[in-house]
Amino acid sequence: MPSPPITLTTDFGTRDHYVAVMKGVIAQLAPQVTVVDVTHEIEPQNLVQAAFVLRQVLPWFPRGTVHVVVVDPTVGSARRILAGRYAGQIVLVPDNGIISLVHRDFRVEDLRLVEDQRHFLPSISATFHGRDIFAPVAARLASGLSLDRLGPQAAEVTVWRVARPTISEDYVLRGQIIHTDRFGNLITNIARSDLVTTYKHRRDVQIYLGAICIGPIRTSFHEVAAGEPLALIGSMELLEIAINQGSAATHFQPAPQLEVIVR
Repeated sequence: MPSPPITLTTDFGTRDHYVAVMKGVIAQLAPQVTVVDVTHEIEPQNLVQAAFVLRQVLPWFPRGTVHVVVVDPTVGSARRILAGRYAGQIVLVPDNGIISLVHRDFRVEDLRLVEDQRHFLPSISATFHGRDIFAPVAARLASGLSLDRLGPQAAEVTVWRVARPTISEDYVLRGQIIHTDRFGNLITNIARSDLVTTYKHRRDVQIYLGAICIGPIRTSFHEVAAGEPLALIGSMELLEIAINQGSAATHFQPAPQLEVIVR
Protein backbone atom coordinates (compact mmCIF):
# COMPACT_ATOMS: atom_id res chain seq x y z
CA MET A 1 0.00 0.00 0.00
CA PRO A 2 1.35 3.49 -0.84
CA SER A 3 2.03 5.84 2.03
CA PRO A 4 -0.68 8.44 2.69
CA PRO A 5 0.09 12.00 1.61
CA ILE A 6 1.10 14.90 3.80
CA THR A 7 -0.57 18.26 3.20
CA LEU A 8 1.03 21.55 4.17
CA THR A 9 -0.82 24.76 5.04
CA THR A 10 1.20 27.71 6.35
CA ASP A 11 1.48 31.48 6.42
CA PHE A 12 5.12 31.28 5.29
CA GLY A 13 4.57 32.49 1.72
CA THR A 14 6.83 31.26 -1.07
CA ARG A 15 9.53 33.93 -1.36
CA ASP A 16 11.59 32.52 1.51
CA HIS A 17 13.11 29.12 2.18
CA TYR A 18 10.81 27.97 4.98
CA VAL A 19 8.45 25.72 3.02
CA ALA A 20 11.29 24.12 1.05
CA VAL A 21 13.14 23.33 4.28
CA MET A 22 10.07 21.58 5.73
CA LYS A 23 9.79 19.54 2.52
CA GLY A 24 13.48 18.71 2.73
CA VAL A 25 13.07 17.29 6.24
CA ILE A 26 10.10 15.20 5.08
CA ALA A 27 12.03 13.99 2.02
CA GLN A 28 14.91 12.79 4.20
CA LEU A 29 12.70 10.92 6.68
CA ALA A 30 9.93 9.71 4.35
CA PRO A 31 11.10 9.89 0.71
CA GLN A 32 8.19 7.70 -0.38
CA VAL A 33 5.56 10.21 0.79
CA THR A 34 3.78 12.66 -1.53
CA VAL A 35 3.61 16.21 -0.16
CA VAL A 36 0.66 18.37 -1.23
CA ASP A 37 0.85 22.15 -0.85
CA VAL A 38 -2.60 23.34 0.17
CA THR A 39 -1.54 26.97 0.52
CA HIS A 40 1.28 28.99 1.99
CA GLU A 41 -0.60 32.25 1.55
CA ILE A 42 -2.59 32.27 4.78
CA GLU A 43 -2.47 35.86 5.98
CA PRO A 44 0.29 36.14 8.57
CA GLN A 45 -0.94 34.77 11.92
CA ASN A 46 -4.56 34.53 10.71
CA LEU A 47 -5.78 31.56 12.73
CA VAL A 48 -9.40 31.83 11.57
CA GLN A 49 -8.38 31.63 7.92
CA ALA A 50 -6.17 28.63 8.64
CA ALA A 51 -9.00 26.85 10.47
CA PHE A 52 -11.37 27.50 7.57
CA VAL A 53 -8.93 26.17 4.97
CA LEU A 54 -8.23 23.03 7.00
CA ARG A 55 -11.97 22.36 7.37
CA GLN A 56 -12.53 22.67 3.62
CA VAL A 57 -9.59 20.45 2.70
CA LEU A 58 -10.10 17.51 5.03
CA PRO A 59 -13.16 15.85 3.36
CA TRP A 60 -11.38 15.52 0.01
CA PHE A 61 -8.34 13.51 1.05
CA PRO A 62 -8.00 9.74 1.62
CA ARG A 63 -7.85 8.02 4.97
CA GLY A 64 -4.44 8.21 6.57
CA THR A 65 -3.59 11.65 5.16
CA VAL A 66 -1.53 13.81 7.53
CA HIS A 67 -2.63 17.46 7.45
CA VAL A 68 0.02 19.85 8.80
CA VAL A 69 -1.01 23.42 9.55
CA VAL A 70 1.68 25.81 10.78
CA VAL A 71 0.19 29.20 11.57
CA ASP A 72 1.74 29.75 14.94
CA PRO A 73 1.95 33.26 16.42
CA THR A 74 3.15 31.92 19.79
CA VAL A 75 5.87 29.60 18.47
CA GLY A 76 8.52 29.02 21.12
CA SER A 77 6.11 29.61 24.00
CA ALA A 78 4.45 27.05 26.26
CA ARG A 79 1.65 26.47 23.72
CA ARG A 80 1.14 22.80 22.98
CA ILE A 81 1.06 20.83 19.70
CA LEU A 82 -1.82 18.50 18.89
CA ALA A 83 -2.11 15.42 16.72
CA GLY A 84 -5.70 14.29 16.24
CA ARG A 85 -7.43 11.68 14.12
CA TYR A 86 -10.69 12.80 12.51
CA ALA A 87 -12.53 10.82 9.83
CA GLY A 88 -9.54 8.50 9.55
CA GLN A 89 -7.13 11.36 8.84
CA ILE A 90 -4.53 13.00 11.06
CA VAL A 91 -4.42 16.72 11.84
CA LEU A 92 -1.14 18.11 13.20
CA VAL A 93 -1.53 21.68 14.50
CA PRO A 94 -0.55 24.10 17.26
CA ASP A 95 -3.08 24.15 20.09
CA ASN A 96 -4.24 27.66 19.27
CA GLY A 97 -7.76 27.10 17.92
CA ILE A 98 -6.91 26.05 14.35
CA ILE A 99 -8.55 22.70 15.07
CA SER A 100 -11.91 24.31 15.99
CA LEU A 101 -13.92 23.77 12.79
CA VAL A 102 -12.67 20.22 12.24
CA HIS A 103 -13.33 19.44 15.92
CA ARG A 104 -16.88 20.78 15.52
CA ASP A 105 -17.77 18.97 12.31
CA PHE A 106 -16.00 15.59 12.56
CA ARG A 107 -15.94 12.89 15.20
CA VAL A 108 -12.65 12.81 17.07
CA GLU A 109 -11.16 9.31 17.07
CA ASP A 110 -7.98 10.10 18.99
CA LEU A 111 -6.38 13.31 20.16
CA ARG A 112 -2.82 13.48 21.50
CA LEU A 113 -0.34 15.98 22.82
CA VAL A 114 2.87 15.89 20.79
CA GLU A 115 5.49 15.63 23.52
CA ASP A 116 7.92 12.78 22.79
CA GLN A 117 11.03 14.60 21.59
CA ARG A 118 12.50 11.41 20.13
CA HIS A 119 10.36 12.14 17.07
CA PHE A 120 11.63 15.73 16.68
CA LEU A 121 14.87 16.91 15.10
CA PRO A 122 17.81 16.80 17.52
CA SER A 123 18.01 20.58 17.85
CA ILE A 124 14.83 22.65 18.35
CA SER A 125 14.85 26.34 17.45
CA ALA A 126 12.59 28.83 19.19
CA THR A 127 11.19 30.19 15.91
CA PHE A 128 10.90 27.34 13.39
CA HIS A 129 8.91 24.45 14.83
CA GLY A 130 7.61 23.80 11.33
CA ARG A 131 11.04 22.42 10.47
CA ASP A 132 12.08 20.99 13.81
CA ILE A 133 8.84 19.41 15.08
CA PHE A 134 5.96 19.45 12.59
CA ALA A 135 7.86 18.17 9.54
CA PRO A 136 9.64 15.22 11.22
CA VAL A 137 6.53 14.21 13.18
CA ALA A 138 4.41 14.35 10.01
CA ALA A 139 6.96 12.23 8.12
CA ARG A 140 6.94 9.60 10.85
CA LEU A 141 3.15 9.56 11.08
CA ALA A 142 2.86 9.10 7.31
CA SER A 143 5.36 6.26 7.60
CA GLY A 144 3.21 4.44 10.11
CA LEU A 145 4.00 5.86 13.55
CA SER A 146 0.92 5.51 15.76
CA LEU A 147 -0.53 8.54 17.52
CA ASP A 148 -0.13 7.03 20.95
CA ARG A 149 3.66 7.13 20.48
CA LEU A 150 3.60 10.93 20.41
CA GLY A 151 2.30 11.62 23.88
CA PRO A 152 -0.67 11.43 26.25
CA GLN A 153 -4.26 12.01 25.30
CA ALA A 154 -5.29 15.66 25.23
CA ALA A 155 -7.96 16.15 27.87
CA GLU A 156 -8.55 19.78 26.89
CA VAL A 157 -7.82 21.68 23.68
CA THR A 158 -8.29 25.25 22.55
CA VAL A 159 -11.58 25.40 20.63
CA TRP A 160 -13.28 28.66 19.72
CA ARG A 161 -16.98 29.28 19.99
CA VAL A 162 -17.79 29.24 16.28
CA ALA A 163 -20.54 31.62 15.23
CA ARG A 164 -23.58 30.09 13.56
CA PRO A 165 -26.34 31.88 11.67
CA THR A 166 -29.38 32.92 13.69
CA ILE A 167 -33.05 32.83 12.74
CA SER A 168 -35.60 35.26 14.15
CA GLU A 169 -39.29 34.65 14.73
CA ASP A 170 -40.17 36.41 11.47
CA TYR A 171 -37.84 34.05 9.53
CA VAL A 172 -35.00 36.50 8.98
CA LEU A 173 -31.72 34.58 8.77
CA ARG A 174 -28.61 36.45 9.88
CA GLY A 175 -25.04 35.33 9.28
CA GLN A 176 -21.60 36.77 8.76
CA ILE A 177 -18.64 36.67 6.39
CA ILE A 178 -16.09 34.11 7.52
CA HIS A 179 -13.66 34.01 4.59
CA THR A 180 -12.62 36.00 1.54
CA ASP A 181 -11.02 34.00 -1.26
CA ARG A 182 -8.43 35.28 -3.75
CA PHE A 183 -11.18 36.27 -6.21
CA GLY A 184 -12.71 38.57 -3.60
CA ASN A 185 -15.76 36.36 -3.06
CA LEU A 186 -17.27 36.86 0.39
CA ILE A 187 -18.00 33.44 1.87
CA THR A 188 -20.52 33.35 4.70
CA ASN A 189 -21.36 30.94 7.50
CA ILE A 190 -24.84 30.39 6.02
CA ALA A 191 -25.02 26.91 4.52
CA ARG A 192 -27.38 25.58 1.88
CA SER A 193 -28.89 23.40 4.60
CA ASP A 194 -29.68 26.51 6.68
CA LEU A 195 -31.56 28.02 3.75
CA VAL A 196 -33.44 24.81 2.97
CA THR A 197 -34.44 24.34 6.61
CA THR A 198 -35.55 27.94 7.09
CA TYR A 199 -37.29 28.66 3.81
CA LYS A 200 -38.16 25.17 2.52
CA HIS A 201 -39.65 25.70 -0.95
CA ARG A 202 -39.58 29.51 -1.04
CA ARG A 203 -37.81 30.95 -4.08
CA ASP A 204 -38.35 34.65 -3.37
CA VAL A 205 -35.79 35.24 -0.60
CA GLN A 206 -33.47 38.20 -1.00
CA ILE A 207 -29.88 38.50 0.21
CA TYR A 208 -28.61 41.66 1.90
CA LEU A 209 -25.09 42.71 2.79
CA GLY A 210 -25.93 45.03 5.64
CA ALA A 211 -28.46 47.41 4.10
CA ILE A 212 -27.43 46.66 0.50
CA CYS A 213 -29.76 44.34 -1.38
CA ILE A 214 -27.76 41.85 -3.44
CA GLY A 215 -30.86 40.16 -4.88
CA PRO A 216 -32.03 36.55 -5.05
CA ILE A 217 -29.83 33.50 -4.87
CA ARG A 218 -28.42 32.72 -8.32
CA THR A 219 -27.10 29.42 -9.61
CA SER A 220 -24.07 30.76 -11.53
CA PHE A 221 -22.09 33.91 -12.24
CA HIS A 222 -23.34 34.40 -15.79
CA GLU A 223 -26.87 35.18 -14.56
CA VAL A 224 -25.79 38.79 -13.96
CA ALA A 225 -23.83 41.16 -16.18
CA ALA A 226 -20.10 41.62 -15.75
CA GLY A 227 -19.41 43.93 -12.80
CA GLU A 228 -22.77 43.21 -11.13
CA PRO A 229 -23.12 41.66 -7.66
CA LEU A 230 -24.80 38.35 -6.98
CA ALA A 231 -25.37 35.79 -4.26
CA LEU A 232 -24.98 32.08 -4.90
CA ILE A 233 -24.23 28.78 -3.19
CA GLY A 234 -20.57 28.05 -3.87
CA SER A 235 -18.63 24.81 -4.08
CA MET A 236 -18.35 24.64 -0.28
CA GLU A 237 -22.17 24.57 0.01
CA LEU A 238 -22.01 28.00 1.67
CA LEU A 239 -23.73 31.21 0.64
CA GLU A 240 -21.31 33.58 -1.11
CA ILE A 241 -21.54 37.18 -2.25
CA ALA A 242 -19.58 37.88 -5.40
CA ILE A 243 -19.12 40.25 -8.33
CA ASN A 244 -19.22 38.70 -11.78
CA GLN A 245 -15.68 39.12 -13.13
CA GLY A 246 -14.80 41.34 -10.19
CA SER A 247 -14.06 41.41 -6.47
CA ALA A 248 -16.86 41.76 -3.95
CA ALA A 249 -14.27 42.40 -1.24
CA THR A 250 -12.90 45.40 -3.14
CA HIS A 251 -16.31 46.63 -4.25
CA PHE A 252 -18.08 46.47 -0.89
CA GLN A 253 -15.14 46.63 1.56
CA PRO A 254 -17.32 45.11 4.28
CA ALA A 255 -16.63 45.85 7.91
CA PRO A 256 -15.71 42.77 9.98
CA GLN A 257 -19.03 42.65 11.84
CA LEU A 258 -21.30 43.46 8.89
CA GLU A 259 -24.23 41.06 8.80
CA VAL A 260 -25.39 39.02 5.84
CA ILE A 261 -29.18 38.88 5.97
CA VAL A 262 -31.65 36.57 4.21
CA ARG A 263 -35.34 37.43 4.21
